[in-house]
Amino acid sequence: MPKLHWEDFQPGAVAIYGPRLVTREEIVAFAAEFDPQPMHLDEAAASATMLGGLGASGWHTCCLLMRMIADGYVLDSSSMGSPGIDEVRWLKPLRPGTNIRIRATVLESRPSNSRPEMGLTKFLFEVLDEAGSCLTTMITTSMLGRRQPEPRP
Repeated sequence: MPKLHWEDFQPGAVAIYGPRLVTREEIVAFAAEFDPQPMHLDEAAASATMLGGLGASGWHTCCLLMRMIADGYVLDSSSMGSPGIDEVRWLKPLRPGTNIRIRATVLESRPSNSRPEMGLTKFLFEVLDEAGSCLTTMITTSMLGRRQPEPRP
């Protein structure tokens, strides 16, 4: 039985997940398989790009974010998935050897109009480095089961 339901995510609530160390090896392995651009694969080639050095693929950062929120709350919630992502912004490169944390802020929450057993919660997820600098932001809506579904009219 999940511990967390839609009612547990109130607007303004903030949670922190992590930290997680990101290694050079995992950055290169992800890039080799999914995003084989020079700035994600090789330090020398990356130094000649606008990143100025090796950095994780933005998609790798999004995958790390997903894993960290899955471990942080999703797997212990009544999650019913998501209708999609509204926005992703890659603000700064994720460098090898960085310990990242995820800051999850509830932006808004409302009951579903069509499914009384479900609520919709919009989150801002921020990937932060050790200094608190924001590397990536993602805004997305989660569909969560309600602890006490509204009766149908």
